[in-house]
Amino acid sequence: MTDLNDLFEAARTVRKRAYAPYSNFLVGAALRTPDGSVFTGCNVENASYPVSVCAEGGAVSAMISAGHREISEALVIGDAALCTPCGMCRQRLKEFGTDTLVVHVADLEGIRRSFTMDELLPAAFELEEKRTGSR
Repeated sequence: MTDLNDLFEAARTVRKRAYAPYSNFLVGAALRTPDGSVFTGCNVENASYPVSVCAEGGAVSAMISAGHREISEALVIGDAALCTPCGMCRQRLKEFGTDTLVVHVADLEGIRRSFTMDELLPAAFELEEKRTGSR
């Protein structure tokens, strides 16, 4: 496992920038790519709740717009000890995750638990190319 301090600090910093006037539940996410680049995102709520953006979704969008396509490690931080990604974000992480992607879940005090993608989303949708290894 790599040093997680940089991911933790990046997620904790971006969490403070979240826009959550409806739930008052701030979430930050930090993703690491195989080359060591780190991308962050925070939740952005909206009065029309379905158009809100999760922290993980924002981080994935930042990663993709920078030209990266793989996540090797992820960290999500919220006020709750087990602020795991929602179902949509689990699928997003699976879509771009390496075969060894680990998702770390933290509160403001530190990492509380780490999950493999198979633990978070055991029957995920995925591209045929990814299933057969011809990506």
